[in-house]
Amino acid sequence: MSQRDGFASGFLAGAFVGSVFGGVVGALIASRRDSELLAEEEIEQTDSQAEAKRIAAKRRQMKASEAESVSIETARRSLEDKIAQLNATIDEVRKQLGNVNGGSPQTIGDRSFTKDS
Repeated sequence: MSQRDGFASGFLAGAFVGSVFGGVVGALIASRRDSELLAEEEIEQTDSQAEAKRIAAKRRQMKASEAESVSIETARRSLEDKIAQLNATIDEVRKQLGNVNGGSPQTIGDRSFTKDS
């Protein structure tokens, strides 16, 4: 019977020592793993910061292009207005020249456009 009593106490002592040893080894591995994770997180943050900078630059570029498109649209409208003024002036000059030369004055609605076939 002494072997059974010795076995039970040895088993309990081994379980206790093994759990302490396993806890220490687990804590060491976890601390090393944490430092690796921290290093990876720092790299990811650096990458995300670079990505954030790229996104911010694209947003600035888009705002600049929107401002450019507004100024281009303004310039286009201004040119259209000036072209309309020139066309009106040309029509007035044609009317005046038609009156000077003795021809009948042409109005804008009377013009006939011919289509080449």
